Amino acid sequence: MKHAALCGRLGYRFRQPQLLQRALTHRSYSAAHNERLEFLGDSVLNCTIAKFLYTANPDLPEGDLSRLRSNLVNQQTLATLAQQLELGEQLLLGEGERKSAGHKRPSILADALEAVFGAVILDADFAEAEKVILGLFIPYLSRVDLQTLGKDPKTLLQEFLQGRKLALPQYNVLEIKGEAHAQTFIVSCEIPQLDVKTRGEGASRRVAEQIAAESAYQQIANK
Repeated sequence: MKHAALCGRLGYRFRQPQLLQRALTHRSYSAAHNERLEFLGDSVLNCTIAKFLYTANPDLPEGDLSRLRSNLVNQQTLATLAQQLELGEQLLLGEGERKSAGHKRPSILADALEAVFGAVILDADFAEAEKVILGLFIPYLSRVDLQTLGKDPKTLLQEFLQGRKLALPQYNVLEIKGEAHAQTFIVSCEIPQLDVKTRGEGASRRVAEQIAAESAYQQIANK
């Protein structure tokens, strides 16, 4: 079979190999491309992950479940999983996309992986598609912290301190460098009770604060 190695990594062997071929075909290569399969696969993926999170986290409210799903079912995660499958090497791309390294582009990889999920459900059924999806996502989930997934550093730091009844961090702008159209902000994040003071640098005050907060959170969370 042409894509035997990929099928081995997916843990699924297609009865109709042409469906997998279609899933791996970008619109730049052929009019018979993978976008309809991507549409289908996106729905299967969202349903599968929603069901998994609902079952695995019986005490989490709807808002937290939605946050977890949105931070699992996204381009970054899908592209990472596609890279693990070496999916990019199997893609059929037009000449322009090949020359511009389209096989490494996160958006193309993510879309193709969703198309593969769509191909599986058409080749078999929902149960088989669910099995393939969870076979990829469960190992990934074991490497991430569901409690912090999707939360920005300032929120994580604030929740950490509030949980220990400590005062919230103090953010101060230390310096603003550069011209008005290209400024760089240097901000400090201070937690006097824990003797923590970090700095962050970014193109806006908000970005600099997030970087400083992340550094502070790493310091105190790892103690």
